[in-house]
Amino acid sequence: MESNQYINDGWFFEVNELWPGMKLALEIEKVLYSGRSKFQQIDVYQTRDHGRMLTLDGIIQVTEFDEFVYQEMLSHIPLFAHPNPEQILVIGGGDGGILREISRHDCVKNIDICEIDKEVVRVSREFLPELGCGFDDKRVNLHIRDGNAFVHKQKNKYDVIIVDSSDFTGPGEVLFQKPFYQGLKAALKPNGIIATQGESIFLHKDVVASLAHITKELFVKQAYSSIMVPTYPGGSIGICLGSLGPDLKRPAREIPDKIQKQLRYYSAEIHEASLVLPYFAKKMIDEQ
Repeated sequence: MESNQYINDGWFFEVNELWPGMKLALEIEKVLYSGRSKFQQIDVYQTRDHGRMLTLDGIIQVTEFDEFVYQEMLSHIPLFAHPNPEQILVIGGGDGGILREISRHDCVKNIDICEIDKEVVRVSREFLPELGCGFDDKRVNLHIRDGNAFVHKQKNKYDVIIVDSSDFTGPGEVLFQKPFYQGLKAALKPNGIIATQGESIFLHKDVVASLAHITKELFVKQAYSSIMVPTYPGGSIGICLGSLGPDLKRPAREIPDKIQKQLRYYSAEIHEASLVLPYFAKKMIDEQ
């Protein structure tokens, strides 16, 4: 086993101050890549049972075992909630998985992606081709820039904006604050929709409540989707949604068979069901 600060006796341990008192461990067969970019430590591992795994600063971003859940839900909930999404912006998402899912929609004409770290893109395309293939779509335009600065320069341009961000500390902290969401709103066309990585209703209650408060204040409609991802802390993660018009609770368009057959998690039924929250979470969001 190659030397790595996150590995002990053949096991990768994810330990983070954002979820104190708990840690997730996966058995590792090999370190496929380890390097430091201008912004963060990037590692790719071959796990024993979860396929390849990408981590940033020791935090799991995706595993081949369950990445489809997060990619499908963060993409298809806002895209199918919109009646005709043509212009799309992705903030973050340098692994390419969100792009892969957006590319399934023939109605989409243009996909801008703004990722701050070009090394995440390079490493993902080389070591995670099932995700990195998203960059192969001719509709994709890659911008290596700070997402917050980029979005504030866009006005009335996008039908759907998807924010596939890291957690709410360090470089990603600004993406959980009201000025960023004001920028997202201004960048939307009339009837536009946003979908952002919304952390965990179990582990990050204050963050979820804050996002609910911000989106309720800025958008005509707001919703929060909770999804199951086994290799994320607590086994779940959320999607915070805001709309300037369209209903978020169900698809606005019929899901074509050719798309549904390609998916493993998302469906019209799971779209609606994911927005039905446990009572404590519903109460927490309703009080905002």
